[in-house]
Amino acid sequence: MRMGGGVWRRLDAGTAFLAAAARYWLSVFPRVRRELGHWRLRARTIPDLPLRQAALEVQRTKRGNIEGSAAFAAFTPRIRRPAVIRAQVAFQAIYDYADTLSEQPHTDPTRNARQLHRALLDALHDGPSQADYYRHHTHRHDSGYLQAIIDACRTALAILPAYPSVASSTRRLAERIVTYQSFNLTRTQGSHHELARWASRETPHETGLRWWETAASAGSSLGIFALIAAAARAAVRPHETAAIERAYFPWIGSLHSLLDNLIDLPEDLATEQHNLIQHYRSNAESAARLQWLAAESIHQTRALPSGNQHTLILAGMACHYLSARPAKLPHAKLATAAVLDAIGGLAAPTMLILSLGPGSARKHGERRTRSRQNAANSPVRTIPI
Repeated sequence: MRMGGGVWRRLDAGTAFLAAAARYWLSVFPRVRRELGHWRLRARTIPDLPLRQAALEVQRTKRGNIEGSAAFAAFTPRIRRPAVIRAQVAFQAIYDYADTLSEQPHTDPTRNARQLHRALLDALHDGPSQADYYRHHTHRHDSGYLQAIIDACRTALAILPAYPSVASSTRRLAERIVTYQSFNLTRTQGSHHELARWASRETPHETGLRWWETAASAGSSLGIFALIAAAARAAVRPHETAAIERAYFPWIGSLHSLLDNLIDLPEDLATEQHNLIQHYRSNAESAARLQWLAAESIHQTRALPSGNQHTLILAGMACHYLSARPAKLPHAKLATAAVLDAIGGLAAPTMLILSLGPGSARKHGERRTRSRQNAANSPVRTIPI
């Protein structure tokens, strides 16, 4: 029996994804677990009870975020892989911790969130990093916990030979995260007028993106993880760095965060969290826009150096969200079908492998405590690729 070219392409795609998944679970995931174990023990030493509870909550409810942050490490040189994993895990742990603290009631939530998330900028920078991140927060005695994670990220990045070549781009992406997190308030904290004004100014005119689609991209940490992984190579040329940054902001980052919002919509409605999907007028409109974003994201990944790797990451991220139970609910069914159609031949084998993978039972069994972080960033669910 002769199989057509489309069947062979699907088999090839499935084989590539399976190989990447095996590399993640066998060589990346064990190191991620060790990193998480280290920070869990460190969090237990925090003397201030509310801060200790917040740090341990991140370890428990946002574990999938942190596990998924290291997906890019599966494609890095083995000798540099431990440093990549340490940096990515630390950065995402900082993001989730700052996000959790900034959601707590505060008289000036914007200023509090901005100061807490300054830790993200310092984690990527080799200059002084002794800022008082808790300046506007009610609690502040963490026994050096947050600074220790920042230092771990910086130390790991210093090992990567090409990090100086990508540092400016990672900082720009992190600065957008800080601003997004400062303006993306819950319903009880205030309106989103400032977020809309800022995101409108950040939207590249030629893209046709709407302000909330740009805002979604600003909240994604995927681009930073892609650049950290690239920095593990011996050298990264300026045009390569620029191409990765342009692909992830705004295109891939927007799709990442909007899929996160799509899956979390029922929970966000119940907990009065701001959900970007609500800005669309209908399920049909959100499906059409997400399909367009998925198609453009695929186009962007294929044009990148090592484009196949970025395409596998993108397919793994999207299919992981779309294999979750909420993707089958009425509000998401149209968008799920539309995005899978845009992904094309990678979708079917990826969905199958995800349904059989080691993380599938936990993925569908966990109930996520929702935060304003979209990701990771990105990717609360593991991207097991």
